[in-house]
Amino acid sequence: MMKPQSVAIIGASSNPVKVGYVILNNYIEEGYQGRLYPINPNDDKILGLKAYKSVLEVRDRIDLAVIAVPAAIVPKVLEECGRAKVRSVVVVSGGFAEIGDQKLEDKIVAIANKYKMPMIGPNCLGVMDPRSRIDTLFLPTFKLSKPKIGGVSFVCQSGAVGSTVLDLIAKEGFGLSKFISYGNAAQVDEVDLFEYLMEDDETKVIIMYIEGVKRGREFFEIGKRLSMKKPVVVLKGGVTEGGAVAAHSHTAALAGSHEAYDAVFRQCGFAIARDLTELLHYGKIFASEIEPKGDRIAIITNGGGTGVLTTDAVFNAGLKMAEFSSQTKSTLKKKMPSTVNIANPLDLVGDADDRRYEDALNLLAQDKNVEMLIVIALFQTPGADEKLSERLVHLKSSIDKPMIVISIGAGYTEERKIFMENNGLPVYDSPAAAANSLAELLKYAKYKKKMV
Repeated sequence: MMKPQSVAIIGASSNPVKVGYVILNNYIEEGYQGRLYPINPNDDKILGLKAYKSVLEVRDRIDLAVIAVPAAIVPKVLEECGRAKVRSVVVVSGGFAEIGDQKLEDKIVAIANKYKMPMIGPNCLGVMDPRSRIDTLFLPTFKLSKPKIGGVSFVCQSGAVGSTVLDLIAKEGFGLSKFISYGNAAQVDEVDLFEYLMEDDETKVIIMYIEGVKRGREFFEIGKRLSMKKPVVVLKGGVTEGGAVAAHSHTAALAGSHEAYDAVFRQCGFAIARDLTELLHYGKIFASEIEPKGDRIAIITNGGGTGVLTTDAVFNAGLKMAEFSSQTKSTLKKKMPSTVNIANPLDLVGDADDRRYEDALNLLAQDKNVEMLIVIALFQTPGADEKLSERLVHLKSSIDKPMIVISIGAGYTEERKIFMENNGLPVYDSPAAAANSLAELLKYAKYKKKMV
């Protein structure tokens, strides 16, 4: 399903407003190198490719069939896929248990099971693998920013949430390994996806939006094993009574007790996000593959007020402010201008340039009392320019301590942020986001150490 050599698009269309057109066109635009088979009984040719009336007419082996036809005819199409020995299917069509038609959903599950065809969906976006250029999403490419190739796999029960987060992952600058939108989880579910991603060498981090779990005990067991191999960040939808009702009508998920899910996630060692922003922030810190040394933080800033706010955020996140050694204080006093107050946070003042940041960072990196570094770079000040962002990227690779950046602003700041993100330096746009992300990183490291 994730690395197919041949794909059939059932419901492919020449009409640009149709889902089947968008899916086929995406494969072509992405430069998919395998064989494509448009299936539509009313067309001989679609987007320059020979069209077939049924998968039964295709003489080649089909690794993946993407089904985008009305719900009522999905059973017939699935039956033909089974007879044609199609190896896997993604059913993007909606109109099953999420609208109360459990009987129709049970019917397609029975067909998929009869032919031993793994089936994702129904009511989903399906799968994306940027390495193999697989993309079953029915979202036009000009409307969706595609993330670069990386190590984060995103598992999502909701197609709408999935498309939004994919867009934001591209903006945040960390790379995607796999995207799996699985909808109603009628056959392939969270447990199957965890088992697959646990053994996938291309996946380093998993972020997940989930509305409900069908196999609770198995989810718990695989979750504990999974988090010993790679970090998992989870956002649960349907945590309120109203949200749980909405989740059931959305993906037919039984949302269940918020407290029970929370307890399971914590026992599995998952990082729990409370909203989409946290899901992205935690995903970014884990994607950076930073190894935390401890909870004592040093803050370097060129803005006093932002340093104060970040100090508050550090304490609120359960972290500690490092006490600089007497040697560090003495050397800083010699190297820094008299306007710099030697304390933590270390305010380099508004005229600080890249060299002043470098001197301060090199000294604090050598202080044994400092275990992690938060660098505040406010690019609105006179001394902060592209040289500073370049210097910070360089220092990240030469300093043997975890380092993240807070940079707040638009326009020029956003350009500098993108540059740093694209060069592997995590950048946050608020003190709370930075501190909470470091706290989750440390919490996961402690969990793994405790469980070994």
